[in-house]
Amino acid sequence: MNPERIFEEFPAPSYRGTQEQALRDVRDAFAAGNDVVLVRAPTGSGKSLLARAVAGCARRIDDADPSDATGAYYTTPQVSQLDDVAADDLLSDLNVIRGKSNYSCILPDERNTPVNQAPCVRERGYDCSVKHRCPYFSDRAIASNRSIAAMTLAYFMQTAGSEVFRTRDVVVIDEAHGLAQWAEMYATIQLGPRTVPFWDDLRVPEIDSLDRAVSYAENLAQICGRRKDDLLSQDSLSPAEVRERDRLQELIGELDWFVSDYRDPESPTTWLVDQSEPSSARVESRGDDDEPAGGPLTIKPMSPEKYLKHTVWDRGNKFALLSATILNKNAFCRQVGLNPENVALVDVEHTFPVENRPLYDVTQGKMTYEHRSETTPKIARTIVRLMQHHPDEKGLIHAHSYDIQERLADMLSDFGVGDRVRTHDRDGRDAALDAWKASDDPDVFLSVKMEEALDLKGDLCRWQVLCKAPFLNTGDSRVAHRLEEGQWAWYYRTALRTIIQGCGRVVRAPDDYGATYLADSSLLDLFERARTDMPDWFEEQVDRLSEPDLPEFQPRAALPDSGGAGGGSATSTTNENGTSTADERSRNRSRSRRSGRSSGSSPLADVWDTDS
Repeated sequence: MNPERIFEEFPAPSYRGTQEQALRDVRDAFAAGNDVVLVRAPTGSGKSLLARAVAGCARRIDDADPSDATGAYYTTPQVSQLDDVAADDLLSDLNVIRGKSNYSCILPDERNTPVNQAPCVRERGYDCSVKHRCPYFSDRAIASNRSIAAMTLAYFMQTAGSEVFRTRDVVVIDEAHGLAQWAEMYATIQLGPRTVPFWDDLRVPEIDSLDRAVSYAENLAQICGRRKDDLLSQDSLSPAEVRERDRLQELIGELDWFVSDYRDPESPTTWLVDQSEPSSARVESRGDDDEPAGGPLTIKPMSPEKYLKHTVWDRGNKFALLSATILNKNAFCRQVGLNPENVALVDVEHTFPVENRPLYDVTQGKMTYEHRSETTPKIARTIVRLMQHHPDEKGLIHAHSYDIQERLADMLSDFGVGDRVRTHDRDGRDAALDAWKASDDPDVFLSVKMEEALDLKGDLCRWQVLCKAPFLNTGDSRVAHRLEEGQWAWYYRTALRTIIQGCGRVVRAPDDYGATYLADSSLLDLFERARTDMPDWFEEQVDRLSEPDLPEFQPRAALPDSGGAGGGSATSTTNENGTSTADERSRNRSRSRRSGRSSGSSPLADVWDTDS
């Protein structure tokens, strides 16, 4: 790596804010011999441009010996962040590669078939006549041969050990604050009807110890191996059989990793096993002499340093990790298996005027489970008053969970303002978000888990509400384990990180502005408990916290055509059935709210969805 090239590699024609000083600090940190540099850069500092400049400092092929690593990787956990990179003309030399399922086959009869289910993976010995034009293999070839390959963190980790994507000189990880949590999620093993293709055929015992879990994992890996071999022996597979074969291969790898890591006396990983209750059908199928039936299993790693070493740290010589919310350097390093003494921290100043990003106290009480029924109606009334206060501006409500989202949506509908409210479910979240952003109406979007990777610049959103302090679910075994060990600072720091990320959604440039309203009184308590981990620029926001002057509760004044806070009446048309269109839209949205609730979600999503 040659950090002296960092300025010539900066892709923009000019610097914005403190970018030039940030480049200078990053250059000096690498020049001082640090292998890892953490870049704590707040919203709007142009992290992607800084990332491109660092990646451009990687050793070039012309300057390398045959055994030297060259080039760079750019990776981010967020798919939307990768989409932004791909669409940015200043970052056009970051060659993006995605997983096979994101590409469609180009054969005439297979144009709706994803590449991971195309004939080349369904039929033994298939010789594709258009492989050289296949969009996936074309992108992969380009990314593997160019100086900067860009991919999601999931794809990056999955390609560890690949002959195509070998070790490179520099690895840049954007939005790196959640690296430990993402690694834990990727290394988690889910064993149940959604993840094991032949689950109903398995004899699942009660797992009462880690040793028994290891024995069961070994046995299950052998069963998966035999079933996979049976599929591989066939000359042709259906798309469903291809999916089963690939899932079996993933399962074998996951189970083998768990067994080998657990039995490695040098591994720092602690494993936890959770088991759900078995289904009634499974219990009834057991005879009187059979051992007790067990339900689905979740095998979770704690602090998967070994996993990160294999999937991340062995993939490069030098690393730049960028985020607005790496709040505590030493704690972050411990979580991801780095020695803090060998890691430099570069702080980038915030250039957005603090008066453009105000925090307002509209707290109505606690939103813990035992207080929620009492507090939620008060928050719903406050949201109506905020809608009156912002009659012509879009608003975002961070509901934290689908339970809170549905309660608020129903209450707002009962108040008569449902025609200005939009919601989403798990399956349709992206489409609902895009529709809300594209609309010119001042609608309010009730969201779940949208505190990160969301760019609501300008009039896309001018105000938002944090309905609940985003504490992790203490019923999750990983969280409970850490708290039993007294890691309360980690617990509060994790929640603070989410709040800071959320506050950054509505103010995206120095001349942008947006208000954030705090509705859960636990947020104020959290600020005091986690104050030592606050960045200076966010502490300045907290210190300026004030109570807004809101209008009295008048729901009809919250509708955009009522004249705003000054009052007026809402209008609607009537359809041929004699029903108002406002009522009909409200019912349609209500149906949409309740759809898709049984769909699967990731382990991380389950943590955030569970209320306790």
